[in-house]
Amino acid sequence: MSLYCGIAYGRKSFWCYRLLSTYVTKTRYMFELKEDDDACKKAQRTGAFYLFHSLAPLLQKSEHEHQFLAPQHSLLELERLLGKFGLDTQKIEDSVLIGCSERHEAWFALDLGLNSPSSTNASLQKPEMETELKGSFTDLRKAVFQLNEKDASLLSMAQALLRWHAAHQFCSRSGQPTKKNMAGSKRVCPSNKIIYYPQIQVNLRELEAAAWFSHDEVATALKRKGPYIQQEDGTFPLRLPPKLAIAHQLIKEWLEKQSCSSLPA
Repeated sequence: MSLYCGIAYGRKSFWCYRLLSTYVTKTRYMFELKEDDDACKKAQRTGAFYLFHSLAPLLQKSEHEHQFLAPQHSLLELERLLGKFGLDTQKIEDSVLIGCSERHEAWFALDLGLNSPSSTNASLQKPEMETELKGSFTDLRKAVFQLNEKDASLLSMAQALLRWHAAHQFCSRSGQPTKKNMAGSKRVCPSNKIIYYPQIQVNLRELEAAAWFSHDEVATALKRKGPYIQQEDGTFPLRLPPKLAIAHQLIKEWLEKQSCSSLPA
């Protein structure tokens, strides 16, 4: 028995060490890419890109019903895409680093519908892009429940980072255009050297203010008894936790409070 416990403990310790080691190496690699523009540009050659258009991620329908996939594109594919539409590959420099795999494959996000002050490219048209990429740029709040956990988390962070960069293209003190580094981990004002770092932490007030789903949408979801049917725009309605789940009761309570607060005094 003691021998068995010793083997089990040894295996557990080994896996814990391996997980910690992987986390440390990934963190160090990400830090290097954020601080070294040359290393980040090199990582783009073997990395993967997630595409957005006006902050809506490109998604494709999965073989499983009611599920979406977030396709990845290589640098070569992206260069061919931009070239086909007559645009300069400088657009790729607007991408931001959002993570990496255990094998140090860097992941980037690029919005084809947003322009930076230094960019000479016009934003790419959405319909043409969807046809070429065999997918659709979908509102993330409507598709988040049809994505797997990894893609949902990655795309949410990418969207927040892209939104931050879109909102901080000019220095608040000098009014001059700011310049982002290759990884998108900071923006610098060339005139006064002020550095701006992304602030994408989400607190409860921000979540409530985001209003991902309206009061009527939540109320409709609570009343729904039948199966989830695809809507005319290709999306699926809001899914709620099972009725016996605590989360379901909390949502119901929130809805009731909102209804009471909207009544005239």
